[in-house]
Amino acid sequence: MEILVVGPGCPKCKALEKVVKEIIKEMKIDANISHLYDIRQFAKYGVRITPALVIDGKVVLEGKVPLKEEVRNIVKNII
Repeated sequence: MEILVVGPGCPKCKALEKVVKEIIKEMKIDANISHLYDIRQFAKYGVRITPALVIDGKVVLEGKVPLKEEVRNIVKNII
């Protein structure tokens, strides 16, 4: 699973990355988690509002820091 946190590095972006890493660890999922900071590349994924979460090339969340349960549900629906 390829997970990409998209955002310029603001506190909300960092919070999203932290939540995602916690959930992936708790669920014991083999995933590559990275963070895209380059604003010029955001449009490549169709991201309009940050922070955003892209899993396997698909934007699954935009514009907010979700609760852990929401991230868990998103990941469950993908695997």
